[in-house]
Amino acid sequence: MSDLHELVIVGSGPAGYTAAIYAARAELSPIVYEGSVTAGGALMNTTEVENFPGFPEGVMGPELMDSLRKQAEKFGAKLITDDIVEMDLSGEIKTLKDGSGNTLKAKSVILATGSAYKEIGLENEKRLSGRGVSWCATCDGFFFREKVLAVVGGGDSAMEEANFLTRFASKVYLIHRRDSLRASKIMAERAQANPKIEFIWNTEVIDVLGADKVEGLKLRNLVTNEVSEKAFDGLFVAIGHVPRSELLTGQIDLDSEGYVKVEGRTTNTNQKGVFACGDLVDHTYRQAITAAGSGCAAALDAERFLSGH
Repeated sequence: MSDLHELVIVGSGPAGYTAAIYAARAELSPIVYEGSVTAGGALMNTTEVENFPGFPEGVMGPELMDSLRKQAEKFGAKLITDDIVEMDLSGEIKTLKDGSGNTLKAKSVILATGSAYKEIGLENEKRLSGRGVSWCATCDGFFFREKVLAVVGGGDSAMEEANFLTRFASKVYLIHRRDSLRASKIMAERAQANPKIEFIWNTEVIDVLGADKVEGLKLRNLVTNEVSEKAFDGLFVAIGHVPRSELLTGQIDLDSEGYVKVEGRTTNTNQKGVFACGDLVDHTYRQAITAAGSGCAAALDAERFLSGH
């Protein structure tokens, strides 16, 4: 593994696999580190994906990732189900070390490590994930027609999730730890004007109730300390995202939230020969199709860079 590679792609999911498809077709023989646990990215935790273009009947998240993976392999990408644990991205030749102790050298690197939804951190939140607990209203809202739902959070994404869910749910309760919202004025006003949304202020979720699906929440009022239980059919957690950029600190320019900074509409980072795509750079859209599009852009940028060197 110590030969000099044209391109190493770190991460999978729609961005990493699409980058691999384009890079492999350009005969760059990319090495793709899919991740030992997170291979396929966030869509591996999604059931039906109904909004990915080209699938009128919808497609299961894992099935879509498997198809992208096979397509990358078909064109000659080498896929490794392991993690990159160390990187030196300075200099002309980049050095990467994987979880098995192998060292790789590459002329270019595409970073597609994605982001993770922030979790509340409750044991039953994890256990009932996909059984009423969700982090994505656009992915899962459709399955909650005429149900009573809870959304946790106080920022723009929580307001957006709550508003979106009122298309399906009979009632949405927005649970927030404080007595005022972090959300922008326009988003807050839109949620507060929605007759289907009710706010539960100064409150935190301390447990998710239900044997094999969400049946309710245990809540604590942070002013009175009073604990109560309330029936719900689903819980949507919207307390933010964490970009998976911990390995990049001090090597690549990151913004204040830890997302990789890229130049204009390109995928170029501040390090020559290092490109970033997908949720690692995207605060705004975070959709499978936009991640795939930026993976394509990263492969084209890498190809141009390599042909110029």
